[in-house]
Amino acid sequence: MRTIDLSPLYRSFIGSDHLAALVDAASRADKQSTYPPYNIELLADDKYRVTMAVAGFSADDVSIEVQENTLTITGKKNAEENDKDEKERKFLHKGISERNFERKFQLGDHVKVLAADMENGLLHIDMERVIPEAKKPRQIEIGSRLIENS
Repeated sequence: MRTIDLSPLYRSFIGSDHLAALVDAASRADKQSTYPPYNIELLADDKYRVTMAVAGFSADDVSIEVQENTLTITGKKNAEENDKDEKERKFLHKGISERNFERKFQLGDHVKVLAADMENGLLHIDMERVIPEAKKPRQIEIGSRLIENS
């Protein structure tokens, strides 16, 4: 496995240990399963959409959870229903996988999940980066002084 030298980043960025952790997590994610397939779209400057192909799953079979900066999408088919369907149906070819899955996405700071929708076998999750006023850049005039309330 090829490693990446991040030492130039440490010299020029403050807090790049977080960046290094993200690069490490991404390299580990490459080794995970590619099921189900998904797209990540940039809809506008601060709006994103994850679209995941979940053929064979209903809205009741899929759960979406956000904890800290991790978006987790889990698909679980009811085992009893699956066994019943398999016994009743006889496949000549089965190319549509309906196996259980769990897919995790690392969200950037201040990214909020807005909505989720399922249509035509595709799960759409819309997100937006909402930067608080305190974190937005502000112009400081030269010669100005901070006035503290006593």
